[in-house]
Amino acid sequence: MIGKGTRLRISGLLAPSGPQRALIAASFVNRVGNGLFNTAAVLYFTLVVHLPAARVGVGLTIAGLVGLLAGIPAGNLADRYGPRTVWLTALAMQAATMAAFVFIHGWVTFTLIAALDRLAATASGAAGGALIARAGGERPAAFRAKLRTFVNLGVVLGTLGAAFAVSVGTRTAYTALILANAASFACAGLIALVGVPNYQPLPRPKEHHRGAVLSDRPFVSFVALYGAMGLQYQTVSLLLPIWLSAHTGAPRWTVAAVNAVNSGVCVLLQSRIGSRVESPRQGGRAFRLAGLLFLVSCPLMALTADVPVWVAPVLAVLAVGVHSLGEVWESSGGYALGFGLAPDHAQGQYQGLFGAGFDAGQALAPVVLTTAVLGLGHAGWLLLGAFFAALGAAGPPVAAWAERTRRPSPSPTPVAPTAR
Repeated sequence: MIGKGTRLRISGLLAPSGPQRALIAASFVNRVGNGLFNTAAVLYFTLVVHLPAARVGVGLTIAGLVGLLAGIPAGNLADRYGPRTVWLTALAMQAATMAAFVFIHGWVTFTLIAALDRLAATASGAAGGALIARAGGERPAAFRAKLRTFVNLGVVLGTLGAAFAVSVGTRTAYTALILANAASFACAGLIALVGVPNYQPLPRPKEHHRGAVLSDRPFVSFVALYGAMGLQYQTVSLLLPIWLSAHTGAPRWTVAAVNAVNSGVCVLLQSRIGSRVESPRQGGRAFRLAGLLFLVSCPLMALTADVPVWVAPVLAVLAVGVHSLGEVWESSGGYALGFGLAPDHAQGQYQGLFGAGFDAGQALAPVVLTTAVLGLGHAGWLLLGAFFAALGAAGPPVAAWAERTRRPSPSPTPVAPTAR
């Protein structure tokens, strides 16, 4: 039974009733579905559909690169016609493409559907980002931190649910995961349709054009930094598990333990830390602090290969705890800069490039991390930590540069949402 104190803490995390609460609920449901599917996707494609693992990797890479093309165009549509309309359309497309994975039998069909799915996902990110910006309220940083807290929690719950289907291992179990993820997109869309206003486009200055974000050099520079810093996510999810299994005698449960620590730190601290990082200047400093924390965590991860077997799990958990704290600061800084530097009338376009930059970094991460870091061993981990620290150090000057180039804009005239 949930006690009164626990209920109060949970309700304190939730945004006030209205658009913010609806967006949090929709995003939470969506990410539960993502957690269900993403955990088992590769196993489904290789063990059930019987596609070679290498061809699955090639197909997913192609799909990821194709998906990048949708970011700015979808953002422009969101700025022109309103973000909710574009977001709902993208969620409907994701529901359809996800359900279509049940029927694939060959590599060409798999790659085609995966590419359509990534196009829809990128469009959803651009329009959803614009919607988050419009619903931000008086304390947008606090809202975004709460949103990310529940997004993380949703992924954790979905991952736990997927563990059951993976243990069963039948086609029926995997099909249930896929259809549950498809249903999560539909449910998220219904929640948004009912609870989120249909915000109308904001007036645009005469000099605005569809590719304006690409001529904003400070923002493009920040996106490049953020995409490169995004390698830190797969440092924990991909690189460290390979390192632990290949270079240490740590028990297998160590991988599960470090993933649990990573999720727990992010869920518990995101709202508390993220709500304090509001301005671009604060975002730059948060980015720098994240880089310093990664500079500490990466060598600690490398040291797991040099300690007794019983010490390795403890050291791995400690390293991931430090790294996860850095992740919270990095995501908080990224949100403050990504939203704070974007003009109100062009949030969709800017969020489209922001998301595309992050996705590009994630697409390159497996190759960079496994080749450069694992290939160099301990030196690779040290270089990775130094790389993150250098990226973080660039955060404050890029933020200051961007703020100098922003023109003060008058508060937008309130625009009443249309009927839902």
